[in-house]
Amino acid sequence: MKHLLIVYHTQTGNTALLAEAVLRGANNELIEAVNVRFLTAGQAGPEDLLWADGLLLGTPENFGYMSGGMKDFLDRTFYPVEGRILSLPYAIFISAGNDGSGALRAIRRIANGYPFKEIQEPLIARGQVTEAHLAQAEELGMTLAAGLDAGIF
Repeated sequence: MKHLLIVYHTQTGNTALLAEAVLRGANNELIEAVNVRFLTAGQAGPEDLLWADGLLLGTPENFGYMSGGMKDFLDRTFYPVEGRILSLPYAIFISAGNDGSGALRAIRRIANGYPFKEIQEPLIARGQVTEAHLAQAEELGMTLAAGLDAGIF
């Protein structure tokens, strides 16, 4: 059995909509051997990262950066897991009022230190979250879970 951790932070609810779609995809009925843990950034801790075989990170873009909640999660978990994670496959989803590039760049920079291995292009939902964004988020969750299920990641 593989383990997929979904960690997200939301303020307005847009990132939560994306996170719920990611969760739907990860729990697709075709995926047989993946347990999913779905936590806010404030709930998640080092033990969750050590449990995980794959990771999905979701954040709003705040002032051209990741949210403070997501930064706090990464700050709180880095040293407790340092040297204990060899290469955790991960992907990112961002709800952005602007272009999302600052949030993406910041997460990627920190993720390299863990080390996390980005296995899929990020989803950046610019503006209002649409049905198309939700479909992409569901596909993102399903793809990472299916890759774990198949032993690809």
